[in-house]
Amino acid sequence: MKTKLYNQNSEVIGEEQLKDDVFAVALSKETVSFVVKWQLAKRRSGNASTKGRSEVKGSGKKPYKQKGTGRARAGSIKSPLWRGGGITFGPKPRDYSFSIPKTLRKNALKQVLSDKVANESFYVVDNITFEQPKTKDFNQLLEKFNFDRKVLLVDGDKENVNLYLSLRNVPGVNILPSEGLNVYDVLFHDVVLCTQKGLRAIEERLSCN
Repeated sequence: MKTKLYNQNSEVIGEEQLKDDVFAVALSKETVSFVVKWQLAKRRSGNASTKGRSEVKGSGKKPYKQKGTGRARAGSIKSPLWRGGGITFGPKPRDYSFSIPKTLRKNALKQVLSDKVANESFYVVDNITFEQPKTKDFNQLLEKFNFDRKVLLVDGDKENVNLYLSLRNVPGVNILPSEGLNVYDVLFHDVVLCTQKGLRAIEERLSCN
């Protein structure tokens, strides 16, 4: 399958061949949904914590005698029934993450990328370079492509520092290296803008061969 190849001035300069085993995969909503749940579960901190009656401060002495006061019986001021007492069945630190097969994660990423290509929301640009880091220059690039939505930029050049610095303050725009590309971020952004180096790296990572 082929797609248009652009330069950073949004001019079509040719065509780019896309591998069918990566960018022409049928979408399974169940698979994608399961992988997104896995990603979000891994991001949960699980730090919520409460103290039980054995952990809160307070005396273990019976607060008043058992009978004759007209009040309900009480054995400890640390009871969950008392203000400042322990919490019954409260949350404790826990790990929400779970494991899924790597093949499933890879297939889900292929599916969402294929969906972007099918909906003409996947753009390939030969290269994006700036002489110096300037947010203004990157905003001009977005204007040339008529991007007014959330954009995910995928680049295979980790040394392209000027690009990283130019877009970090642009709202709705994020950049990922090809090895960091994931299902959630592809779905979250409306458009994926990928350099040729990034495209080659994605195909090398996800290709069946």
